[in-house]
Amino acid sequence: MRRIALALALGAALAGTASAQSYQCTPPRSVAVPGVAREGPTRAMPVTGYVLSLSWSPEFCRTRKDSPRHAQQCSGRKGSFGLIVHGLWPQGARSWPQWCAARNVRPTGAQLARQMCVQPSASLAMRQWAKHGSCMADRPDRYFRITRILHRSLDWPDLDRLSRKEGLNAGDIREAWMQANTNWRPEMIAVILNERGWLEELRLCYGRDWLPAACKRSARGAADDAPAKIWRGL
Repeated sequence: MRRIALALALGAALAGTASAQSYQCTPPRSVAVPGVAREGPTRAMPVTGYVLSLSWSPEFCRTRKDSPRHAQQCSGRKGSFGLIVHGLWPQGARSWPQWCAARNVRPTGAQLARQMCVQPSASLAMRQWAKHGSCMADRPDRYFRITRILHRSLDWPDLDRLSRKEGLNAGDIREAWMQANTNWRPEMIAVILNERGWLEELRLCYGRDWLPAACKRSARGAADDAPAKIWRGL
């Protein structure tokens, strides 16, 4: 568990540097703990690094504002969100670990509630713990705490403003991220666009030491010259 201890130490140093990107958010005291069904085989392997996947909430919520399933994130009644945590994914040398034995340890409703301003879906948080977190932490509260530490350590580019740039491309999005977070380089940032060219996610790659690291070449997303659009919806 040395990597977990390192993450918590990193959090002590970084926790005050930036706030989570929730434009406004009122976390609940507790939430119902959903079930999650395993999909796919268990894969246990040495962890070589991590990917923090950040979802652009305005695009995700574009067609889900009236969905009861996504009310916490998309209704506007529980908060208004920008980049939220999709997941924190441990990586292996050639694949990734998933559905490890610790998945059977269930989080409490209070532990899930503490995630709601960075990962505003109890079902999403539960699934991410069971599929990915169980392969890097022995308890869900440790996994969730690490995601919050990493999220708080980041500074947020003004994607609303960037969305108005004429001729916007994926390279502009990477450049905006690097201007806000000067220790990141282009090869460490995957820009994920959907089939219509709208920004869906940013995926940030970390080494085992929790410092920014180059993403695998096959996982860097859109090329810098790929045309891009950013849905504001706020």
